[in-house]
Amino acid sequence: MLYGLLKSTLLGPALRLGFRPRVRGVEHFPAEGPALLVANHQSFSDSLFMPLAAPRPVKFLAKAEYFTGHGVRGRLSAFFFRGVGSIPIDRSNAAAADPALSTALRLLADGEVVGMYPEGTRSPDGRLYKGRTGVARIALSARCPVVPCAVFGTDRVQPTGRRVPVPSRHPSGKVRVVFGRPLDFSRYTGLDGAAWDALAGTEAERAVLRAVTDEIMLALAQMTGNEYVDVYASTVKADRAS
Repeated sequence: MLYGLLKSTLLGPALRLGFRPRVRGVEHFPAEGPALLVANHQSFSDSLFMPLAAPRPVKFLAKAEYFTGHGVRGRLSAFFFRGVGSIPIDRSNAAAADPALSTALRLLADGEVVGMYPEGTRSPDGRLYKGRTGVARIALSARCPVVPCAVFGTDRVQPTGRRVPVPSRHPSGKVRVVFGRPLDFSRYTGLDGAAWDALAGTEAERAVLRAVTDEIMLALAQMTGNEYVDVYASTVKADRAS
């Protein structure tokens, strides 16, 4: 309910009026059925403008820290993310993330749209970083189309550290959201999914997960035009902080 209110009545009109985001490729978005929406991640406000542009409600996988903050700001953050149906994901290790991935699969089984950022965290410098294979595991297990989405300008209207987005006068600060043609990975799963199920726990499974993830990142690199770096963004952040 909060998602609908924010998009149609509260936040949506303000974002459209203040930022006039441009949207392309809506015709590529599946009109019905499950879909996994994947995007580059450069700003907190990606999670505002991307669902605003999407023609269907999107349930996001969001880092668990958004749900566990302290004080007024922390409570407001938790209220917002729970209200719009976001799924908290523990990024500490693969096993910790399993409950969130299971919830995403349940939503997809119900025909909903799930959104996620394959990089796992915001880019520290605007470049596109190596994708986490959880995105491939969800796509292959759900046997659903993957819709790549390129987001531009959000790093200028709300760079890291800024609490609220502010319209930018710089041409590259104009917010744009572009949806690409859905990616089909049925060649890995077979029509009934048996081919994918047979790979469970094998080296071949890990190879397929990496291949599918890399294909998704290649599509995002081509759509954004951003330089691709074959290193996890979290690793780069940790190195810079040390």
